Amino acid sequence: MTPVFKVISDMSWFQVRRIAIAGTLLGVALLGLAASSVVSEDAGSPYPGMPGIPAIGARIAKYMDVRESAKGPDIDPGKGYRLQNLGNGLYMITDNAYQSMFLAYKTGVVVVDAPPTYAVHIPQAIAAITDKPITHLIYSHSHADHIGGAKSLGGNPVIIAQEETKRLLARAKDPNRPLPTVTFRDQYMLKVGGQVLVLSYHGNAHEPGNIFIQAPAQKTLMVVDLICPGWMPWRRLSLAQDIAGYFDQVEEIKRLPFDILVSGHVARSGTKADVEIQSNFMNDLKVAAAKALSTTLLGKGMDPRDMANPWAVFDNFTDRVMVQCVNALTPKWSTKLAGFDALIWDQCYAMEQSLRGD
Repeated sequence: MTPVFKVISDMSWFQVRRIAIAGTLLGVALLGLAASSVVSEDAGSPYPGMPGIPAIGARIAKYMDVRESAKGPDIDPGKGYRLQNLGNGLYMITDNAYQSMFLAYKTGVVVVDAPPTYAVHIPQAIAAITDKPITHLIYSHSHADHIGGAKSLGGNPVIIAQEETKRLLARAKDPNRPLPTVTFRDQYMLKVGGQVLVLSYHGNAHEPGNIFIQAPAQKTLMVVDLICPGWMPWRRLSLAQDIAGYFDQVEEIKRLPFDILVSGHVARSGTKADVEIQSNFMNDLKVAAAKALSTTLLGKGMDPRDMANPWAVFDNFTDRVMVQCVNALTPKWSTKLAGFDALIWDQCYAMEQSLRGD
């Protein structure tokens, strides 16, 4: 790859488009022209073999129906949450979009994550099980959508997190996400009233500090933002900071002993079968993106006048790689994973970026 294309490859596809748009508008302003006087180039014909699933930026009139296998029990609208008994004092609490856990023991309760969408209901949910106070709060990682309701829990619990999570929270300076009071590097075992939770760190994937939480007696594993039971991963492979690390951790989860997975998102708990399905999808995605990269030529079909524009050449190349990738995955996976049509273009983009850069 030439140096100019290496620079381009490190930029987001959307950043490049926004830069171009911003430059156009700036030029218009400097010339004193009205916005209405700007004339766009012709859109041109679609790429060959353009998928039936609309690309990013194209409106989808009706998304694919959510498969029954991806759905969970309904939420009581009067409560705004539901509890799932995971056995032996362990409960999942969810609003069917986010998930967290709490573990009741003889003299207290350990809470794992506090999503702001329903954190105010967590004490209410606990009160339905026990009158004991919240003594500990575990952060799965630093992201506000999973722990931004920590202050809503009240009291003064011991807050436990991996040391990278504390570093990121110290930088964020968010009063709704109090700093951990206990940190660890590789593993931490919390023993309270005969109950055990094993916390372990396996490196960066989704983000630094994202941990595995195992409840051995309950045969339950909680790992947030890596697996989405019945669904596509969230966009761009769950916004993984290290996509190669993300692949490694999904394979590691497959090897762990558990029956129930609490994944931090979607409407139901997961199983080992859900992890296997996501692993299979990710491997197919990697194969499809690699093939598209190896068989797509730079500049093919472009107006020769644009060949001196490296941004345009690479935009055209990336678009055609994703067309091929989406087409390869659609026949098999559009009928297996909910949200396929909403996010498949994102996944192909993230994968081809990782294959070229990682």
